[in-house]
Amino acid sequence: MNENIKNKLGVAGIVALATFALSALVYAGAFARGTEPSYYRSFSVSGEGKVATVPDVAEFSFSVVTEGGKDLSALQSENAQKANGVIVFAKEKGIDEKDITTSQYGIEPRYQYYRCDNYFMNVGAPCQPSEIVGYTVRQTITVKVRDFGIIGEILTGAVDAGANTVSGPNFTIDDEVALQEEARAKAIEQARGKAENTARAGGFRLGKLLSVDEGGFYDYGMGGDVQTFGKATEVAPTIEPGSQEINATVNLRYEIR
Repeated sequence: MNENIKNKLGVAGIVALATFALSALVYAGAFARGTEPSYYRSFSVSGEGKVATVPDVAEFSFSVVTEGGKDLSALQSENAQKANGVIVFAKEKGIDEKDITTSQYGIEPRYQYYRCDNYFMNVGAPCQPSEIVGYTVRQTITVKVRDFGIIGEILTGAVDAGANTVSGPNFTIDDEVALQEEARAKAIEQARGKAENTARAGGFRLGKLLSVDEGGFYDYGMGGDVQTFGKATEVAPTIEPGSQEINATVNLRYEIR
C-alpha cells in the first residue's frame, strides 16, 4: 500500500470519528433534555376563586331533656311523647320527612355522692359509694328549614310542642357542587393569569401545564345560635340568613421554555 492511500484512509478515519463524536454529543444533549426532571424547568403559581351566594337551608337542633327519678320507663315515655310532638309539629308546618332527623338519643344516670372525710383520714369505715338517684333522657331532632319565611314559627312552635333546648341556625347551601365548580374555574383563571405575567416578566415562554393541585373548598358564612329553655315567647324571632362565600384554591405548575 503506497503512502497516498494510507493518507486517504487516515483522513477518512478522522472524519468518521469526528462525525461519530458529534452525533453522540447531539444524542446525549437530546437525551438529557428529554430525561431532565420537569421540576428543574418549571414554576408554580396559585389562584383563588370566590363565589358569594345566599344560603337556602337553615338547620336547627331541637332537644327534649327529661329528668326524673329511677323509673326509667316513665321518663322515656314522657320524653318520647314530647319529642314526637316536635316531629308532628314540624311535619304540619310543611317540613319534608327527609329533612327531619333524630340525631341523638341518650340516657344518663344521675348520682348522689357522699363525703369521704373518715376514709381520707383513715379513721373510720370505708367511703360509701355513689348511688344512682335518677336518670336524664335526652333526644335531639335536627330539622332543615327551606322556607325561611316560617323560621320564626318553627322556633316558637317547636318549644310549645315540647322542646326545651334549641340551637341554631346553621345556614348552609343544599347543593354546593355547581358553586364549587364556578369557584374552581375562577381560581384556575387567576392562576393562569399569574403564570402568563410571570413568563412575560421573566423573559421566557410558558410551556405545557404539568400539574394541577386543588387546595380544597371552604365556606365563610354567618350563623347564629339560639338557646331557648322553657316556653316560647309570644313574639317569633326574626332570623336573617345573610350571605355565604365559597372559596376554592388551586396550584398550577407550568413548564418553562
